Amino acid sequence: MQHIRSYYAASAHGSPPREALRGDLTADVCVVGGGIAGCSTALNLAERGYRVVLLEGKRVGWGASGRSGGQAIFGFAAGQDTLIAQVGREMARRMFDVSVEALDVLKSRVARHGIDCDLNWGQMHVAIKPRHVTELQAWREELERDYGYASPRWLDRRELREILATERYLGGLLDPRSGHLHPLNYTLGLARAAEAAGVRIFEGSQVTRLDHGDTVTVSTDAGTVRARYVALCCNAYVDEAISARLRARIMPVGTYIVATEPLGEARMKALIRDNVAVTDINWVLDYFRRSADHRLLFGGRVSYSGLDPLNTERATRARMLKVFPQLADVEVAYSWGGYVDITMSRAPDFGRLAPNAYYLQGFSGHGIALTGMAGQLVAEAIAGQAERFDMFTRLEHRDFPGGRALRTPALVLAMLWFRMKDLL
Repeated sequence: MQHIRSYYAASAHGSPPREALRGDLTADVCVVGGGIAGCSTALNLAERGYRVVLLEGKRVGWGASGRSGGQAIFGFAAGQDTLIAQVGREMARRMFDVSVEALDVLKSRVARHGIDCDLNWGQMHVAIKPRHVTELQAWREELERDYGYASPRWLDRRELREILATERYLGGLLDPRSGHLHPLNYTLGLARAAEAAGVRIFEGSQVTRLDHGDTVTVSTDAGTVRARYVALCCNAYVDEAISARLRARIMPVGTYIVATEPLGEARMKALIRDNVAVTDINWVLDYFRRSADHRLLFGGRVSYSGLDPLNTERATRARMLKVFPQLADVEVAYSWGGYVDITMSRAPDFGRLAPNAYYLQGFSGHGIALTGMAGQLVAEAIAGQAERFDMFTRLEHRDFPGGRALRTPALVLAMLWFRMKDLL
């Protein structure tokens, strides 16, 4: 099993396939899932002295961790109001602080483990409509007033135009503490760091059965791992063989990215002067950034009805040209899609299936920094310091309506409604 064809896979550092699990092993902890959340969980536990086995059904970084837009942003997709309504203002503030700490954790891990992943700082939310300007300015005031987060700076249209060569945006909120990176190389670097700390990683080892008890037994077609604890970090790819309960609480959402041919340094900097990542605040949003070799990486167009590779390149390129019409002569070199996992509330879903069975899911597009932090929280909890992990378990999550047969059609209709709202 190889990574899908993408710019990230083509520019990834060498990572020879790892062997599949054969036979029976014992461990202190079995981690299921080889994305950022799983590799971070395994690394944190190994650094605490636990014997850890990680099982990945395909390749490390095969899913969203190796395909995403690569933007590392503070906060949560749900927004603070959703958290406040469920857990109160003080605990929502503590959750926000965890999301900011996630950026610091990412920075320190990259430095400490020497992970070469094109990490750059600077990320901007931009306004397309006058109401977006009002929303972003109010958000900046809220962040500073209620959360002590004074890092973001408002740019008016003239200031923004000096950074981005486009007339599409009316202003932007620039945060120098957020940033962007090569997500696959970051995930592969975390996996190498975990192995150096003693983690045993097996690829091509899809979990087919999970038996709970004082000792958890995790089975694949060719072997088993018996462990005191299990940490499920499957996200969009969790299936009913692992947990029907978890599967019902998340919806895999398709998102799409293109990478242009190399533009050269001068032309790339003429489009985006500073090496910042950008996302608009439409419900069906666009996001883009520069690559290390001076390509434009442009993504968006979420879909609830599944990936559509035939239309990915054409539709995403058309959205790109709305922002940068001066790229009409530029070819798309790579086009790919993947799934992110969302919850009904867009808040992260962390918890336990049993006292010794932990899970992480529902990052809802905010996974680059938050997944790494979530792995640290799970390791803390297993080591007996569960206060921060348990704070997130207080968030309420509901199944998506309609069951397996009807929930996707229902969400497609909902998506059409939100697309219409973006036009207002």
